[in-house]
Amino acid sequence: MGAVAENPVSLHRFSRQQYEQMIDADVFGPEDRLELLDGEIVEMAPQKSRHATAVRLLENVLSRAFGDGCDIRSQLPLSLSERSEPEPDIAVVRGSPRDYRDAHPATALMIVEVSDATRGYDRGRKLVAYAQAGIGEYWILDVVGETLEVCRQPTGEDYAERRILKAGDAVAPLAAPDAAVLVADVLP
Repeated sequence: MGAVAENPVSLHRFSRQQYEQMIDADVFGPEDRLELLDGEIVEMAPQKSRHATAVRLLENVLSRAFGDGCDIRSQLPLSLSERSEPEPDIAVVRGSPRDYRDAHPATALMIVEVSDATRGYDRGRKLVAYAQAGIGEYWILDVVGETLEVCRQPTGEDYAERRILKAGDAVAPLAAPDAAVLVADVLP
């Protein structure tokens, strides 16, 4: 008996415009936690207490580090490309909230994802999306392993520099080189 030829299945990939039209048309409910990544609508994991605490700690620490002139956006859309509109835990963008009244920012000085149940996703698809978009600095705060992975120098689908820091370490964001952030200060 001969082998059966498989027909590859094609996925429909949504554009950011189509995704936003679905949001405007109330296709998704207010309880739906979704983001668009590479044309796929991805359901985001529910937030546990440690995750939420880490996000708030990061907001406070990064607000002090960057000061005026930057907006620390927490879990808000970022229009990375025609097919990606993720909602990173933290995105540090130039300007003020009113600068983005009519459109989400298209880039960020840095992005931070708080990782617990989503470690593989944050180190995989999210890292690739941020590197492809040219985000110069991407941090992954692992609340389970209590580490901070600092990724810098995007090179296509990866980062040339990646290092893992522990609670006793400190790091200064590239865009705020005079502001040392203690890893212990952002761990819940």
